Parts: sequence; C-alpha cells; structure tokens
Amino acid sequence: MKTKIFGHRGYPKKFAENSLEGFAYCVKNGAEGIEFDVHLTKDQVPVVIHDEKVDRTTDQKGLIKDMTLAQVKACHLQNGESIPTLTEVLAILKTYPGLINLEFKTDKQAYPGLVEKVLYLAQDFPQIIYSSFNLETLRQALAFDATLDCNYLVDFEVENPQKLLQENRLKGLHPHLWHDFSGVQRIWTIDDELLAQKLMQKGVSGLFTNDFEKMNRLKERMKADA
Repeated sequence: MKTKIFGHRGYPKKFAENSLEGFAYCVKNGAEGIEFDVHLTKDQVPVVIHDEKVDRTTDQKGLIKDMTLAQVKACHLQNGESIPTLTEVLAILKTYPGLINLEFKTDKQAYPGLVEKVLYLAQDFPQIIYSSFNLETLRQALAFDATLDCNYLVDFEVENPQKLLQENRLKGLHPHLWHDFSGVQRIWTIDDELLAQKLMQKGVSGLFTNDFEKMNRLKERMKADA
C-alpha cells in the first residue's frame, strides 16, 4: 500500500506537539513520515512551532516574529521543553530514513529570509519535502533550488490540480479534502479510521495524522485483509 503515514507535528496524541520528545518517539517507533512547521524569530532563527503566537502551546504569550531566540526559549511546552529550533529538530532526524515534511508557515507572516535560512540548514537532508499555504514562498524556494520537492497546502477545492502543479513546478498537493486526480496528494489532518481507510483505498500518497500508531495499525490490518 503506497500511502505513507505522517506524524502531524510529531505525535500530539501522546506528546506535546512539535516537541523534541514527540519527534524522537516518531523516529524510534515507525512513523513513515514526520511533519512540522517553521517560523522565524526576531533575530532570524528558524524555530519549530505551529502557531504564529506562542500563547496556545506554551506558558507565555507573544508573536514569534516579535521575540528573540532567547525569549522564545523561555517559553515552555506542556512537557516542560522549550520551543525547539530547526537545528535541534534536524539533529534528531539526522539518520531518519522516512520523509520529513517541513512547512513554511508564511500564510499569515511573511518572514523575510526564512526560505534562505531553512534551505541552508536543510541542505544535507534529501528526504525533506516542503509545503506551504503561500504559493509565493514555494516559488521562492524553487528559485533557490529547482530540484526541491515542493507541495501546495490548500484548504479549498482546486479546480485543476495537475495544471496548477505543472505551472508552478510543484511535486504535489496537500489538501484538506481528497481531490480526484492522479498526482501526488497528501491529506490533512486525518484521525478518523473509516475516512483514513477510504483514502488509503483510493491510493493517496500520504496522510497526516495526530496518531500515527493508530493509523499504522489500520494500514497493517488493511494489508492483512487484502
């Protein structure tokens, strides 16, 4: 079965989302892919967190773009860890054989310089695929390296996915809902087993989930029943 199961923000079903603890568990326990989000601090350091603000997932408040790395590091996740830098996350993933989905979180904040800094840090990680809701960010990445695996995140129905991908030199679509086309698509965020089964039967390239172990078990049952 070709559908790869991605740990969405690591393994938030069991660990603080986008935490080093969660990523390390994914690596050691069979996640076929790992997804995370990257922002840029005031002093230009890429950090891994989902929201533009630290309010929801830490014990502090504020916008990442207005905080220095030292201020960001003073924020603690639910498990007591500080917000990780991209460098720290990549250190855990250095020997990881699965796919790494790095999302540029530029749909609400522009973060000038983020693309260049991320690509510099990620240059020794050929297993990284990139995604963003911001099409211009993906174009910037491809301008630096036309061979990158870039994928468009969407929360709306795309009328002609194959044309969009071809015109923008993108490798795939990362939609919230399944699209009826033959190209690469990885669907987010799928935690319902019945829906996941239907999508895997359709042969989608990947699923992002908050509980990768549950989805791995489903995938194995489907293989056994095939």
